[in-house]
Amino acid sequence: MSVALLVAAFAMGLFGSPHCLGMCGGLVTAFGMSMQGVSAGKRRALIATYHLGRLSSYALLGLVAGLVGTALLAPIMNNNWPRVLLGMVLVFIGMAMLGMPFLNKLERVGMRFWQKLSPIRQKVFPLTTFPRALAAGLLWGFLPCGLVYGALLMAVVGHSVATGAMLMFAFGLGTVPMLVATHETVGWLRQQIGRFRLRQLNGGLMVLSGLAVIAVPIMMTNMHGGHGHHGHGSHQVDMASMQHDMDSEHMNHSEHMMMDSDDQQMSEHEHHHHHHMSE
Repeated sequence: MSVALLVAAFAMGLFGSPHCLGMCGGLVTAFGMSMQGVSAGKRRALIATYHLGRLSSYALLGLVAGLVGTALLAPIMNNNWPRVLLGMVLVFIGMAMLGMPFLNKLERVGMRFWQKLSPIRQKVFPLTTFPRALAAGLLWGFLPCGLVYGALLMAVVGHSVATGAMLMFAFGLGTVPMLVATHETVGWLRQQIGRFRLRQLNGGLMVLSGLAVIAVPIMMTNMHGGHGHHGHGSHQVDMASMQHDMDSEHMNHSEHMMMDSDDQQMSEHEHHHHHHMSE
């Protein structure tokens, strides 16, 4: 697995997280309100626990996505198609980060599933124990989010189950700074990401990276095809040259034999003529 792919997943989570604060921010607020009366030290430990549950949930989803992708891509693993599909996914995600509403419909479908989990979610409140915090984090992984679905697409084309899990875990790590920041720090992070257009910059880089990933196997195929054609033509030329040399050698050998035969006949004729004159 390429380290660059892990970095891309992390950056996707980091620079895309301000967009997710609408949903995730409300959930963080609800979790915080349920911890009232808990000591500061235990509160920090509970926050770390539900984020650990969230990252574990992402890794589990990535593992499932990797299983699905491995099964679907198994027939084409011996050619360049997996790389082409990965490039297409990177382009797709990059365009989504640039603002294209490709994943909105998936978010609406995910919202229906999230609403069905409401009875289970109510049972984890208040988050005053570590098992409840862990369960809340595991459920949080199913919160509908277009970026999560984009990261899952990367996990599907990641070529292995372990890669899928690691990509989703890296994506989750990228979202942590925004979600654990204080109110003032969140404002500063959002301002910096918006000021330097880091989300759009990352989206553009993903598009370019995807196009490069697509182009490389195509160029290699063309180069291999040209090399194969050239090699085949050179082989034909070499064979023709060898055949010509063999034919020339055969003709020279035949001519040499004919000349030797003529010389022998002339010698015998002269010997016979000399013998006749002596008589």
